[in-house]
Amino acid sequence: MATETKSCTGSALLQPISEIVDLPLDQVNFVVCQLFALLTACWFRLYLHPSKTSPFIRHVVATLLGFYLALFCFGWYALHFLVQSGLTYGIMIFTGVEHMHRYCFVVALGYLTLCQITRVYVFDYGMYSADFTGPMMVITQKITSLAFEIHDGLTKKEEHLKPSQQYLAVRKMPSLLEYLSYNCNFMGILAGPTCSYNDYIAFIEGTCYQRKRLESNGKENGKCKQSDPSPKRDVILKLGTCALCLLVYLTFYRVCPVERIIDDPYFTSQPFFLRVLYLYLSMLSLRPKYYFVWTLADAIHNAAGFGFSGYSKDGTPQWDLISNLRILNIELATSFKTFLDNWNIQTALWLKRVCYERCPYHPTAATFLLSAMWHGVYPGYYFTFITGISVTLAARAVRHNVRQHFLGSSTLKLFYDVITWASTQIAICYTVVPFVVLAVGPSLRFYWSCYFYLHLACVLLVVALPVKRRTSRENVQEKQSPSRSQPADQSIHSSTDNNCNQKEKTT
Repeated sequence: MATETKSCTGSALLQPISEIVDLPLDQVNFVVCQLFALLTACWFRLYLHPSKTSPFIRHVVATLLGFYLALFCFGWYALHFLVQSGLTYGIMIFTGVEHMHRYCFVVALGYLTLCQITRVYVFDYGMYSADFTGPMMVITQKITSLAFEIHDGLTKKEEHLKPSQQYLAVRKMPSLLEYLSYNCNFMGILAGPTCSYNDYIAFIEGTCYQRKRLESNGKENGKCKQSDPSPKRDVILKLGTCALCLLVYLTFYRVCPVERIIDDPYFTSQPFFLRVLYLYLSMLSLRPKYYFVWTLADAIHNAAGFGFSGYSKDGTPQWDLISNLRILNIELATSFKTFLDNWNIQTALWLKRVCYERCPYHPTAATFLLSAMWHGVYPGYYFTFITGISVTLAARAVRHNVRQHFLGSSTLKLFYDVITWASTQIAICYTVVPFVVLAVGPSLRFYWSCYFYLHLACVLLVVALPVKRRTSRENVQEKQSPSRSQPADQSIHSSTDNNCNQKEKTT
């Protein structure tokens, strides 16, 4: 039954509700705790506002509430959050800042991997519902991000950092309370998302609004300047989105689960195009589960007053500083890259900041490997990432060789967009099936039933449509520019900037 409690390590207080709604107890605990966090966030913003209380009290309350929610959902497994945070904080304090970011990275990721291995292969392989390693994944992001930010702030000069690194650099070692509050506060302990340490401290101290006002290029009316912007409108909109997503998921995914296309003989005997259509509808009804979780987490942060990113051109406050997805951009994506750019945004930024921008050799391969390790030890994750590499290369080859032929008229462009939208949705569904079913057997059965069509198509496209080199023209310009108008050192600096920009575009 869906309401069995053997896989739930948290409180059994809500077991009657679990039986009524016919959902696993740990999922019921998670949703109830997030709703409690939402109400607490409103209270936190109104009654523990920085103008009324000290940062110390706000840190203490945020941390204690976070641990309470963790204990309710995961029981004593929540102690792993303390152990992981304590080990890495000790490394930060007792190890020199020159190397502590590397040690923290290895220890945090290693401890997370050890917990994932024991949970999957020792205790409960194939547990689809919430588990204690989920919050540890976000804590790992925060630990490693902060370690690199402290390293940048305490060991590097301002001119040696990129603009984004200058903004994120931490200039003093955090106290233990600040560290625990950042990692385990009640707003993000269960579902994240990750955020920068400087943004979190600015929120706690109440300086986030002033800094964003100075950074904003939009119009600010007198009311915005005199008082903090209200998140009420954005919170209500996000809660409405959550309700709609939850309704879609509970209504439709039970009707067309993805496992049916693998195990049900009736579906495996259907024509190929019908199976592809069913797969698309199945994944379309599955994604609202992730939309619900991430949008609710975003709303909780906004309700507490965290997430303000500045003002729009008309003076409207924007609350998308730590938003994790853009739903319309995902569903209407016309390329694999566009889909990924709008899915799990904060994790993509974390991978870029701690790996891609810092890895001296093969940064793309290293980033894929880190992403796979961070997600877990299920074989399905690695099937998905390997398939994703081939799809990315094929999509790049098609775009470089085909797209320009359809830009001559609006009709051709519309036709191209429709074809690429359908291709992207099919490719995404095909790629993420192992991510959903997790195990080797079902993944291979699915790909075999589809004759590995996308794998073969990607290989053929990469071979037949190689990506044209884009560096020849840049090399000619670099050879000409130093002799004409730039000194040697300026030319080298310009070349370095070009390389950095190319890296960011590739990411």
